[in-house]
Amino acid sequence: MKLDNKIVVVTGGAGLIGRAIVSHLTENGAFVINVDINHETDYSSGLIRCDITSYDQVRLLIENIINQYGRIDGLVNNAYPRTADWAVKFEEVPYTSWQKNVDMQMNSIFLICQQVLSVMVKQGGGSIVNMGSIYGVVGNDFTIYEGYGGTSPAAYTAIKGGIINFSRYLASYYGKYNIRVNCVSPGGIKDNQHFSFIERYEYKAPLKRMGQPEEVAPSVSFLLSDDAAYITGHNLMVDGGWTAI
Repeated sequence: MKLDNKIVVVTGGAGLIGRAIVSHLTENGAFVINVDINHETDYSSGLIRCDITSYDQVRLLIENIINQYGRIDGLVNNAYPRTADWAVKFEEVPYTSWQKNVDMQMNSIFLICQQVLSVMVKQGGGSIVNMGSIYGVVGNDFTIYEGYGGTSPAAYTAIKGGIINFSRYLASYYGKYNIRVNCVSPGGIKDNQHFSFIERYEYKAPLKRMGQPEEVAPSVSFLLSDDAAYITGHNLMVDGGWTAI
């Protein structure tokens, strides 16, 4: 892929999918700036500690990146902040929890995109990949949770659906500046879920298995690379066929 010497910012780079994205980008020649709340700052290694839900910290983050590295060629909005009551059923969701999750996830992406896009306009181009989800595209299949009484968070679908269409808005708005904005929407990624969930998910999925983080990362790298130079406003499904049926 054409990623040599590109400066790419990945939020949530210390998480499950984030680690795979950082690794794949690095292997393909990019210099990755891993932005996460769970490590300390080390500019030489491309590590920056930042709470992306903080307006002041995000503004300082972008300023420091430009001061240290000079430009931002790519951005991956992968971080996934959420409240402790994230997984409660719809009728039990406190209104304040709904507000906070939308603020932490969707509004932080707005802020980071706004800050980074101003940099990309000045430098004459760039590429952004926002992380969506199958449940930002299709309705939830609640039968996969029945075996253990679980659920899918209501805010998740609203946020991911919003992010996907927000990405289309940005693609249309910033295309004239040689800036591309796309989404990658993973299906279920295996991560020690309840055995009943895994069994039911894999029964329905056309490929008959859950995905791995390493199977999501190449799509992100591709959309950031010059190989995808004529792709913008797209939502790439990496879901084992889940949304095809």
